Amino acid sequence: MKHKWLIPWFFLAPALGTLLLFFFLPVLASLLMSFSDFDIYALGNLSRARWNGLENYGRLLHDPLFWKALGNTVYFVLAGGPLTILAALLAAIGLNSRQLMLRDWFRLGYFTPVITSLVAVAVVWRYLYHPRFGLFNYLLSFAGVGPVNWLGDPVWAMPALILLAVWKNFGYYMMIFLAGLQTIPDYLYEAARLDGAGWWGQFRHVTLPQLAPTTFFVTLMTIIGYFQFFAEPYVMTQGGPVNSTLSVVFYLYQQGFRWWRMGYASSIAFMLFFIIFLLAMLQMAARRRQEAA
Repeated sequence: MKHKWLIPWFFLAPALGTLLLFFFLPVLASLLMSFSDFDIYALGNLSRARWNGLENYGRLLHDPLFWKALGNTVYFVLAGGPLTILAALLAAIGLNSRQLMLRDWFRLGYFTPVITSLVAVAVVWRYLYHPRFGLFNYLLSFAGVGPVNWLGDPVWAMPALILLAVWKNFGYYMMIFLAGLQTIPDYLYEAARLDGAGWWGQFRHVTLPQLAPTTFFVTLMTIIGYFQFFAEPYVMTQGGPVNSTLSVVFYLYQQGFRWWRMGYASSIAFMLFFIIFLLAMLQMAARRRQEAA
């Protein structure tokens, strides 16, 4: 057949065309917009958009609200990421135990928050956080602790959103850890037991090393996902109080869709992309160095 090489491209064309139309072209358009002052007036008439080079990025570096949002996001990642990974790992170890009864029901229960609408979850959790009638303050009252204004206090608002995010997301990573645990050969544990290793020794010298690739993947995905922290503050706090839960993505949303500064919002998006890309590269380099050692 003369044009046989075209057959694979014929089957790939629908997927590649969809990616080109709905991913690569919008990303390219956003990149170009980040070098302009594209705003609501340019939506009606493109001639109103003016190129301003790196002005948006220079302005971003001197924007105190951007740095506040970046600090909040880093706080969310550093606090929420390890808690999510730890909760997922502990749940996976428990579900992997042969002594546990009703394992399928526990899996369903832990995974249900992942597939539940965040809006529905947020409505329920707002009641749980209610300063007067919420369940959390009711439980704290038994310990003699006064009511806490969870979502109205700048000190407690972010921890409240972190707790919600951990509860909502750990079930997804739990399933990944569970799949990794089930690939570890039983003879490794048998050999460890013959050498006199207890539960902690088996966990430290067998489970953790064998789970290293899975842990690396989960950590990377958690960092990427939590740096895109948006839905929780959007639904629960609108970035308040006093911008204590303002995230980079929520600030991007405000600039692009509340104030219609599309060019500036695009520069925020690519700044966040560069940060995530740099962190991912550093983590992968550290992983390669660890494997080489």
